[in-house]
Amino acid sequence: MNRLIFLAGVFLSLSLAAPSFAEDTVFPARGSKAETLVIGSVTDIDFIEGLIKAFQTANPSTEVVYRQMTSLDLYAAAAEACTKGTFFADTVISSAIPEQVRLVNDGCSQPFRFSLPADLPDWASWRNELVGLTFEPAVIVYDRQGLNPADVPRNRFELVDLLRQTERFRGRIGTYDIEDSGVGYIFAFEDAAQASTWGRLLESLGQNRAQLFCCSSDVIDGVASGRLVLGYNVLGSYALARQAADPRIGIIFPSDYTLALSRAAYVSRDAHNVRAANALIALALSDTGQRILSGDSKLYSSRNGPEMLARADAVSGGVTGAAAFRPIALSPALLVGLDQAKRKAFLDQWRKSFQAGKDD
Repeated sequence: MNRLIFLAGVFLSLSLAAPSFAEDTVFPARGSKAETLVIGSVTDIDFIEGLIKAFQTANPSTEVVYRQMTSLDLYAAAAEACTKGTFFADTVISSAIPEQVRLVNDGCSQPFRFSLPADLPDWASWRNELVGLTFEPAVIVYDRQGLNPADVPRNRFELVDLLRQTERFRGRIGTYDIEDSGVGYIFAFEDAAQASTWGRLLESLGQNRAQLFCCSSDVIDGVASGRLVLGYNVLGSYALARQAADPRIGIIFPSDYTLALSRAAYVSRDAHNVRAANALIALALSDTGQRILSGDSKLYSSRNGPEMLARADAVSGGVTGAAAFRPIALSPALLVGLDQAKRKAFLDQWRKSFQAGKDD
């Protein structure tokens, strides 16, 4: 009962902060429709459409409804459905991994009905109910036309030094709005725990009046248009895919360390189509699925992501090798960042830094 009350409170607070919005895309069955699979996800549809089509090739009688939402809206909707015991989606896939861990921890999932790959890293699964499908680094993107090669920072220490030129970068830095983005929040929270530069970096972002965005794609759009010079903590999958089509986009994998997370999936406890949900996740983890995810979409696989990213040296000009990657493990440790008192203190520090920049 306490858990249900807690979940209801979480949902209420999130729904008040950001109204729920879902965009459904329907992929009709290729043959005679016999069943429907509903996917709740934060991933831009262009990045996962290939996997859905491959799934429907193997399951031609399955209609797929792809329900795309922002990370916190997705969490709020899934938490509400779990609390009420109602249906929201057969499977939930999100890069906001602390929220995914919380949902699984609160009994909103069920065990997988297939065996996880033997070579899946330990950090990429938890309790046989949550599994990471991808390996996605947090990178810095920059405008190659707006930043001289000699000025390109290779790590956070050099980034802080560069951002001292406030007259040059004020209003032209972009990053996640961590109050509205679960992905942005976990990247920032992990930075605070791991980076000795965090305090100075946060101060620099505030002094430069960094622009805040809900999504990586919006930050990359700003860099591509020249409105932004730099984007911090952007999902590398989106950046690499955009760079392939737009050489103006430069990418930095910070050499001090590069955080990496995995889009995590679970089968909903109240799923209507348990079979199809398991089949989709199993496909994503298979050799075929991992090739699809690691292809044009650049959602590098959880099974061999570091090795595949290391091969991107010539393309990105900034990959430092697997030693710099620090995967964020799927584990109860992620719940620390969601503790209400810790979250409030962390967001207060964030707001004060940006307010100080506005007051300068």
